[in-house]
Amino acid sequence: MRIVVNEFMSLDGVVQAPGGAEEDTEGGFAHGGWSMPYFDPEVMGSIIGQEMDAADALLFGRRTWQGMAAAWPERAGDPYADQMNAIKKYVVSGTLTQADLTWNNTALLSPDDPVADIAALRRQNGGDVLIWGSVSLVKTLLVEELVDELNLMIEPILLGGGKRVFPEDGAARPLQLIRCTTASTGVQICTYHPSPT
Repeated sequence: MRIVVNEFMSLDGVVQAPGGAEEDTEGGFAHGGWSMPYFDPEVMGSIIGQEMDAADALLFGRRTWQGMAAAWPERAGDPYADQMNAIKKYVVSGTLTQADLTWNNTALLSPDDPVADIAALRRQNGGDVLIWGSVSLVKTLLVEELVDELNLMIEPILLGGGKRVFPEDGAARPLQLIRCTTASTGVQICTYHPSPT
């Protein structure tokens, strides 16, 4: 199974709270929902739909999972929502328990060593494991070299600060651009793979 990361990203690399004002205000972030004016349903929606069709599971950090779990079940009846609700979901958390996992088909990875669980998932046969948001989790997986594909929807806005997914440990991690599509709103949808070494 491939680990595929999807991020809505500002031109200055911020991924915090793209979907709504109250999504993540940590650090005083005041631009929640910044991504919404740039969403192109025809281009971006089509790419997101194709990614979901290739996926066998979703993987989240705790905060992102909680936001998704609060939103998607009530949207049942919409084909994409039904797909989100039915697909297998994994969550990384040191504070949630199995009893907290009210969103259908969700499993808690080991709080002691979630990286080992994710590496084991990656060795299984199957479709992709998609990650949306989940800043801390993505940083960890990039450091551990467990990301097979990075899909960045780079939006034409500067946010001046906020959470970023890239490690800041001084290590160089070369990537290979696989494809790039431009949406009508100016968003660059860029797909990267780790460069072969």
